Amino acid sequence: MEKRPDNYLSRLRQQPLLWNLLLIAVLILAMAVAAHILMKVGTRHGARRTVPDFSGVALHDAQRIARKHDLRLHINDSLFVPAYEGGIVLDQLPEGGVEVKPGRTVYITINSFRQKMVPVPYVAGRSLRQAKNMLEIAGLEIAELVYRPDMATNYVLEEYCEGKPVTPATRMEAEMGSGVTLYVGVEEGRGTTVVPRLVGLPLMQAKGRLWELGLNVGNVDFDEGVNLLNQKEARVYVQIPGAEHSAALGSKVSLRLTLDGQKVDKLRAEAEKQAQAAAEERRLAEQQRADSLAQAALEEASAVPAEERPADNGNEGFFD
Repeated sequence: MEKRPDNYLSRLRQQPLLWNLLLIAVLILAMAVAAHILMKVGTRHGARRTVPDFSGVALHDAQRIARKHDLRLHINDSLFVPAYEGGIVLDQLPEGGVEVKPGRTVYITINSFRQKMVPVPYVAGRSLRQAKNMLEIAGLEIAELVYRPDMATNYVLEEYCEGKPVTPATRMEAEMGSGVTLYVGVEEGRGTTVVPRLVGLPLMQAKGRLWELGLNVGNVDFDEGVNLLNQKEARVYVQIPGAEHSAALGSKVSLRLTLDGQKVDKLRAEAEKQAQAAAEERRLAEQQRADSLAQAALEEASAVPAEERPADNGNEGFFD
């Protein structure tokens, strides 16, 4: 007599289709559990690391500290700050004290061992605006604008870098960010400009506005807390002389910058009122000057003796 299966598995084995479906289900469940465990191990779920503060630490020491905390370093950028030694970490992201997962990459900015050298473009013969743009694209800026009498107003006559003339044949290099002196022409009677509105602008944008209008950058001061790393975020809140005042070409405009947005907003409103008043005062002065010139011309014409005036022949000779 044939024996009956005495348990459930034995009975399932008698059903190939059900048995295979059961094996597939068990296999899928086992794979899901294994994947979950591997994911937790791979991502280190629940494990946290506190990012050390790498600021001011030499690069090789920072790498050693990062390995100790199970973190990775990636050099994202470099600056040249003469006050620090080469290879020193200047900035990092995430910042020190932030909790992250193990294996996280920390992006750092280090201090270069020397400033990058860039070729100096030849800009003589160009308009002042074109010359400024070419220098900025090259990574340079204007050190000083020196005006000379010439019919080509606001065209560059000569160019000097580090005291040496720049010519078409010159193959000169300079440190990135260094300045170039431009000698610019100005025609007689066209030697004034109007000071632009600079409050609320970052430093480089304010400099560009001044150079485009033929003005030089004077003293640049920063509030406490502004450094080379956050300088790009600072904004102008004081300019001397103020906006809309007349100034001679080549004059200097001094600036003061801060990171305090509320201070900038407050003083920008005050500067705008002062600029409007200065613009109106300048308009009235120009009108008064024009009226004075017209009056002087009228008086000069009336002072000419009658015999020296051209004869008025009416219509005589009109049809000749």
